[in-house]
Amino acid sequence: MSSLLSLSRLIDRLSEFIGRWLSWLVLAAVLISAVNASVRKAFDMSSNAFLEIQWYLFAAVFLLAAGYTMLRQEHVKIDVILHRFSRPTQVKIEIFGIVVFLFPFVFAVVDLVWPLVVQAYETGEMSNNAGGLIRWPVFALVPIGFSLLGLQGISELIKRIAFLTGHADDPGRKKQEKTAEEELAEAIRARAEGATK
Repeated sequence: MSSLLSLSRLIDRLSEFIGRWLSWLVLAAVLISAVNASVRKAFDMSSNAFLEIQWYLFAAVFLLAAGYTMLRQEHVKIDVILHRFSRPTQVKIEIFGIVVFLFPFVFAVVDLVWPLVVQAYETGEMSNNAGGLIRWPVFALVPIGFSLLGLQGISELIKRIAFLTGHADDPGRKKQEKTAEEELAEAIRARAEGATK
């Protein structure tokens, strides 16, 4: 079990690293949007590429951070009935959900989307909009994001089994004390302070 828990910690570190870096894409999308709006108003010119890159950045944040969101226990859960059970019973239900729903869903999405990614890459598919971007990078975000979600699912499964066997603490506790906005503000401040030194 200790080697599986080591694997789980490694996956968690990967998800944490990806999640923290993806937060910068939100800032990039905001800046691109602001510059695009300013240029459009000031010079009466714009490009669909600016709009599409914002969509691509949103897709990257949404899809690639799914594993990070699962690590932080931030996915929507409907606990109307579940909270009535003991914690071990809740964990058994979570294990059932990971094995029966999450893993097959991840596999099905990756299996269905991957041929579309390959086809878009091979044909050099472009957006139909004037000045639009190539499509395969944003298509590739889907299987990559779901693979990262599946990987985090493996980690969550390991932690839940370890909890039931008495080898780990409750994996259902939230991993953060601060909100995502507070963490982003701290990261920006730390970067700014590092740049001024």
